[in-house]
Amino acid sequence: MADAARRRRFDDRTRAALEAVAVRAETARRLELGSGEAVLRSVVEAAVALFDAEAASIALYDPTEDRLVFRVAAGEQGQGVVGLSIAPDQGLVGYVYQTSQALALSDVTRDPRFGRSFAEQTNYVPRSIVAVPLVDDRGAVGVLEVLDKRSEEAFSLRDIELASVFARQAAVAIRASRVERESAALLDGVLHLVLAPDAASGAGTAGTADASVVADALERMTAALARDDPDRLWALVEQIARVRAADPGQLALVTDLIAVLADHAARPAGRRLAGRSR
Repeated sequence: MADAARRRRFDDRTRAALEAVAVRAETARRLELGSGEAVLRSVVEAAVALFDAEAASIALYDPTEDRLVFRVAAGEQGQGVVGLSIAPDQGLVGYVYQTSQALALSDVTRDPRFGRSFAEQTNYVPRSIVAVPLVDDRGAVGVLEVLDKRSEEAFSLRDIELASVFARQAAVAIRASRVERESAALLDGVLHLVLAPDAASGAGTAGTADASVVADALERMTAALARDDPDRLWALVEQIARVRAADPGQLALVTDLIAVLADHAARPAGRRLAGRSR
């Protein structure tokens, strides 16, 4: 009897933990945190506009390939680099990535770190460059490059500071995307442990679960979350996702309104009713 009670408590805690992770993963998905690439594209487009540059691009480190992969670019001369990759210890981009140090060069051809052969693959060889690392709590994750200001011959220290602001915004988007991926991976891992206990230990009865079993369990869990949503939480989440493009003033208003709502919802029911009766 005691063992059965312990198992029930364990099952309840496991279910609660899984549902908590599922809520966070589903919220992240519905808020489109995975649209980090769209944010990165906005960053390079804004950088081109601010600097009046020929091109801007972002390369992100891919640990599976051990390469810096150029994911997004903007500007008249930028598109040729998208999809290309370079070793993390090569070129100016590799130097900035490995050292986490920004640089600005007025003549890239005079710098031995410049990889002309790689630049030629993009169909554009720059004259000048500013490159800054994308850094989050785990270290460098990529590099933002801006090429050739049209109005000036070289980039300044002030330009490095401005480019670093763009790089920080890009790092925030990457971190958000990573949180979504890691939440999904965590949930997937826990489901495998729950559904496929170690047969050698004799624990559980599910046997070995394949990917389809885990996917089906996840689908049923998120479907149950939707059914158990009488307060239309997901509708609220999706409305918030729609206002992400609003201007700062509108977003501040939405934030204030939600803070008031959250504070009201956190009060005990008795206090809320008492407030209405006044």
